[in-house]
Amino acid sequence: MKRTVAAVSAALLLSGAQVVQAQQLVYTVVVPAGQFGSANFMKELLTSLSSVQAFCGGISDRSYRVDCLADQLQAVSAGIPEGTDYEEVRSVLRDTSTKLERLVRDNQANATPRISVSTAGGSGLATSRPISAIQSAKLDQVSAEAEAILEEARTILLRSAGTGQRQSQYVRIAQAIDSSKVLLRS
Repeated sequence: MKRTVAAVSAALLLSGAQVVQAQQLVYTVVVPAGQFGSANFMKELLTSLSSVQAFCGGISDRSYRVDCLADQLQAVSAGIPEGTDYEEVRSVLRDTSTKLERLVRDNQANATPRISVSTAGGSGLATSRPISAIQSAKLDQVSAEAEAILEEARTILLRSAGTGQRQSQYVRIAQAIDSSKVLLRS
């Protein structure tokens, strides 16, 4: 629920609109049995993945972006209900987050402070924990390895997509993950 409010707020902030959060928004998505997924949940999931890219890409110091991505993908994964048609997506996002976090841990700049990041005004996205920077000498190598981890996630989703509506949705999720690679290059 907080993720939905944050994703909507981030989308509005990116479009230049002013956001006033006057009351708590309750958003329930029912994933129908016997069909694959729900259009509303799919839209929410894609919005969350897009918000991750915008949020982490907005960090001016590139050395923090891989850990930001790990943190935010974990948050998106945690927002996918267990036991739904999206269980495999949840698992892929969680595994991707874990691999990125391990990559950061193995290459972090210990002398650089860990930071917490949030959008202006506190109404949007925020890291769930302080994030770590990558050693500057290893930044290009780590970014390339992070891109490979994202590519692996994309490939897993595309291979397990099946047919019909599931295939269409998995392709869209894979594309959203793939577009996150751009923030590692800039």
